Parts: sequence; structure tokens; C-alpha cells
Amino acid sequence: MVKKKGKTIVTVYSAWCKGCGICVAFCPGKVLEFDEHGKAYPAHMEECINCGFCELHCPDFAISVRPKKDEKCIDEMVKNKDLKK
Repeated sequence: MVKKKGKTIVTVYSAWCKGCGICVAFCPGKVLEFDEHGKAYPAHMEECINCGFCELHCPDFAISVRPKKDEKCIDEMVKNKDLKK
């Protein structure tokens, strides 16, 4: 099965990241890079194939990989909540 790129949202919680580099070194899509503080960040999110390696292997639980449709659902929930006020 071929995984499709660009279908995910990668979030790195920089406050939790210690900059160990596991995610940067092993990401097959080279999605993550280090910022000026030595913390990982999603530099090329469109290259993510949703393999989940970074999320599963991060010792600090600092990475979240979610389908883009989740973001749309969250936006809709917020919008609907605001309409009910």
C-alpha cells in the first residue's frame, strides 16, 4: 500500500522537545528539521506519509501526527459552538 503525502498535520510541542534528534534522523519523508533552538519542527509537513514513526518513538511525547480531516472537524465544532451562543 502506497501512503499518500500531504494528508496529515504534524505538531511538535517545543516545550516538551529536548532535541534528541530521533524524529529528524529517522523520518522517511524528511519532514522534521531542527530550529535555531535545537528543537524539532515540521519544516516540510507536505512530505509526511503518516507513518507515525516520529510520534511513536519520541521519548518526550512531543509530537502529534493527525489526519487533516481532524482539523476540519475541530474547526466545524468550534464554528458550531460559536453559532449556538
